[in-house]
This record gives sequence, C-alpha cells and structure tokens, in this order.
Amino acid sequence: MNTESFKIFVAEDNEWYNKLIVHSLSLNPDFIVESFHTGKDLLKALSKKPDVITLDYRLPDSDGGEILKKIKAFDPSIEVIIISEQSEIEVALELLKSGAYDYLVKSKDIRDKLIHIINTLKKTIDLRARIVTLQQEVKGKYAFEKTIIGNSAAIKNIFDLIAKATTTNITVSISGETGTGKEVVAKAIHYNSNRNNQPFIAINMAAIPADLLESELFGHEKGAFTGAVARRKGKFEEADGGTLFLDEIGEMDINFQAKLLRVLQEKEITRIGNNIPVKVDCRIIVATNRNLLEEVKAGNFREDLYYRLFGLPIHIPPLRDRDKDILLLSNYFILGFCKENGIVPKTISEATKQKLLNYSWPGNIRELKSIVELAVVMCAGDEINENDFTLHTSVMAPSHIDEGITMREYNRRIVQIFMQKCNNNTKLVADKLGIGQTTVYRLLKESSEPDEELN
Repeated sequence: MNTESFKIFVAEDNEWYNKLIVHSLSLNPDFIVESFHTGKDLLKALSKKPDVITLDYRLPDSDGGEILKKIKAFDPSIEVIIISEQSEIEVALELLKSGAYDYLVKSKDIRDKLIHIINTLKKTIDLRARIVTLQQEVKGKYAFEKTIIGNSAAIKNIFDLIAKATTTNITVSISGETGTGKEVVAKAIHYNSNRNNQPFIAINMAAIPADLLESELFGHEKGAFTGAVARRKGKFEEADGGTLFLDEIGEMDINFQAKLLRVLQEKEITRIGNNIPVKVDCRIIVATNRNLLEEVKAGNFREDLYYRLFGLPIHIPPLRDRDKDILLLSNYFILGFCKENGIVPKTISEATKQKLLNYSWPGNIRELKSIVELAVVMCAGDEINENDFTLHTSVMAPSHIDEGITMREYNRRIVQIFMQKCNNNTKLVADKLGIGQTTVYRLLKESSEPDEELN
C-alpha cells in the first residue's frame, strides 16, 4: 500500500461510466486515478500497488469474480469495490465473501455513493497505515539490543535468552534484584515476539491487596460485591492475545496461588459473580527479586505453581557485577537527559568513572539513572566530577558490623567478597577497591601479623 498518495484504479469498459468515475474522483487532489478498460491491463498494472480498485463486474475479457481473486492473491490489502449493471444478490454476497469491500449497482447517484465509500475507505486505510507505523515504532523502541545497554558477557547471555524467548510462547521467569530492569526485559520479549501487535499488560502483585487480587486478575460482574457497579474485565482478559507480566510474583498470597495455577492449566478464567468460564490466550512472564525455590522450601510458594511458572529462566545480574556497563549506562542516561532538557551533553571525569565503578549500586540501574540525572543538574561545567555525584551507601551496610572483629578482618572479608564477584581475578579486585595487587594477596593469606591500613 502506498501511504504517500492515495492511488485508485478504475476498471470499466463503458466509456461514459469510465470517464464519469475518473473525473469525479480526480476532483479530489489527494487522489491519483488511473483508468483501465480490460481485466488484462488492470492485472498487469497491479505492481503499481493501488489502494482501491473500482471493478466493473462484466469486463469484455474477464469475469469480475476471477479478477477479484487474482487481485486479492496479489495483495490482500487492496480494497475492491465491485460495480455491476444490475443487482444480483447471490452474486453480490459471493463477491463480498471473496473479499470485495462493497457492491454497487450502476445508477444516477452512483457518483455520490462511490465518493462517499472511497472517502470512508481512505480514512480506514490511513488509520491502518498509522497503526502499522506505531507498531513498528514500538517494536523498534523495544529492540533489546537498543533498550538493554551493555556489552558485558552477562548481558550478551541475556540477549541470547531473549532471542530464544521470542520464538515460542514458553513462560518466562525473570529474576534479579530490585532496579535491574526486569520489566524492560519482559517488554523486549513481548515486542519482539509474534504477539507484538497485541496488548502488553503489567501488574505488580505486591501492590494488590490479597482480597482484591482475584478481581484484578479475573474480573467481576456488576453487583458481584459491594462497589462492583459495572462489569469489569480482569488483567487476563485485557491481555488476551498478548502478554501478561506478573511482577513481584513471589509476593502473591499463598491462598490465591491455587486459583492462579488452575487458570494457567485450563487457560480460562471465571469472573467473580459468574459461573461461565472465559477462554483466555495470553503469554505469561513473571518476575521476582526473591529466590522462589527457597520460598517453596519455606512453604510460602506452591511447588506445583513454581514449576508451572519456571519456564525459561532469565537472571539479570546486579549492576555491580556488570563492570564497564556502568559507564555505558551512565553515558546513555546523560545523553538522554540532556537531549530531553535541551542541555549540552556532558562528559564524565576519569576520577568520577573510577568512583562509579567502585560503588556497589544497591539500587541498581534505577539508582544509577537517578544519580546520573541529578549529577547533570548539579554540574556547573561540561565535565561531571566527583562532587556532582551523591552516592548514598558503602560496600558493607551497617548491619554487617560486628564489634568483635578487627579492622584487618573486615579488610580481608571485603577482599574475599570481591574475589567471589570477580571470579578470583586479583587485578580486577585491586582496581575496584583502589588498593595494590600485593595487598590483595597479603590479605587473602592466613596471617597473625598486626593490623595495618590498606595501602
């Protein structure tokens, strides 16, 4: 379909009717009109991709029904209006079933009828084109290589898993600390799957009181309970054909879990106040910052529901384990914030980069974005320095303090923690902690030497 101009083909062997239709439609400057007198010439010109064809049912060389089938076989989006000498109800119904948009009988007022139909069609076709454009924009917006910033090994592994998730309807379980971007991954899966033209519905299970959860997910009928003044669809019905994202699934009330399990097994819901089941077809993606297997062992999560939801697991690493991705994300947020607010883009000083890499980021990407945007606001020049960043926590929280151990023991514990995070890479640990590599080796040894400060 040509979205730059509205192209109409007129196929009519009667010279007078041909000129009447062409002249009437050509009065609209938005229309490009081309006329044909035979079916053979019309079919040869289909490569020009008209938006609408007015087709005489009885052309001298072709049957209108056969031409209609060939047009639809070439491009189903081309709309065809059949024009006939006489009203033939059975023929008209058959043509409409075969894909004709409308059937008109030649009469004195055919000009007005045809113009009205084509103007209506143009609005419909323009709307379709706009929807397609928006869908492409949304899909591009959530292309995971663009929305999930990073080139660390952990992130590349996530790209591979997302690519696998988009090819099937397998349930996906996303885990990771708060602020790591679980919903971004869920949207990337949806908008790159074959369900991308259908709804993406998200619900935070932790934000819904237990007594309202069934109504939120399954819906209710008017009068089902006090306050139910009208029928309401639940999230499952809203997501029908698309994706339902259940965030913080680990917070779900244990008493409701059996009902959710049944819906997932039967693929149907029953609204509160109604006994008739409603079939639903939506892909399920869940996310949690908890270890669900541990919750199963503790009796807080049903084991059968756990295995129903486990599907394809995707674990998003915390920001502190993503090394130089921190700097990529920082620059991404700086450029985005500056563009949005009409600010000249700023750079990050080398000392500040090191400060960002050494920080533990308990709030992960969400915290990074907040701190970076504030730093842009606070920065007086073109380069963001250490004083522009406000970092709120340290590597070890106060809850870890034990008055019974020495400073040296704390130092050794910190090094051991970073050795685990950095896969025993002593140079990387030394760089992250801002100490010498020999100090790392020394603190890892069992020693009774007196305490000394890190050099």
